[in-house]
Amino acid sequence: MDLGLKDRVYIVTGATRGLGFASARELAADGAKVLLTGRDAQRAAAAAAELGPDVVGLAADNADAGAAERLVAEAVARFGRLDGILISVGGPAPGGATDNTDEQWAAAFESVFLGAVRLARAAAAVLGEGGVIGFVLSGSVHEPIPGLTISNGLRPGLAGFAKSLSVELGPRGIRVIGLLPARIDTDRVRELDALSGDEKAVRAGHESRIPLRRYGRPEEFGRTAAFFLSPAASYLTGVMLPIDGGSRHGF
Repeated sequence: MDLGLKDRVYIVTGATRGLGFASARELAADGAKVLLTGRDAQRAAAAAAELGPDVVGLAADNADAGAAERLVAEAVARFGRLDGILISVGGPAPGGATDNTDEQWAAAFESVFLGAVRLARAAAAVLGEGGVIGFVLSGSVHEPIPGLTISNGLRPGLAGFAKSLSVELGPRGIRVIGLLPARIDTDRVRELDALSGDEKAVRAGHESRIPLRRYGRPEEFGRTAAFFLSPAASYLTGVMLPIDGGSRHGF
């Protein structure tokens, strides 16, 4: 199936590795032009170079109040248009409800929540009919994840913002979607599994509760993201899609 991505222009944040990189790779492979970001300029440039000539890498921190408008303006200046954005950020610090500090909460709010809101607003200001705003969220939107209290607090709120935005932007023909990854085999997930001191046992325990009995692969997430961001998904908005091997049994 042709997703209709050729020559469309997307921004993908947090895309030097993990789910953001996997999504940028699939978009570029289907002919899209991509501006990807990461906090480190060299890593962003290297990631872009790996994906091809129609991908540009820039350094940006989602917590920077000026980053959103700068990235949108840069995408339009370089490629002449903007068709969508996928907002992905690194996970906040792990910890329990009584462990995380005010500083950790404030830093995560700036990057995970307010940074995403700013990016969505900046993109919405220039997107036309057929545009799309995507958020990489988490399975914690539906069910708290032990040891990730900050994520458990912020991701559901961001999902609520995304749903509200889908209602407001719908009359303009702009879609808003959320992707809810669970156990995808990325560096971040392996790092979290290792916190227990027995990464193999933790992984085996998770896999035993996943109907497909395995962790997802980054490219599986990336292909799903590319579809949802493409014109092929033109009647999908306000959707929060679990990408979890069936762990929520479709609900």
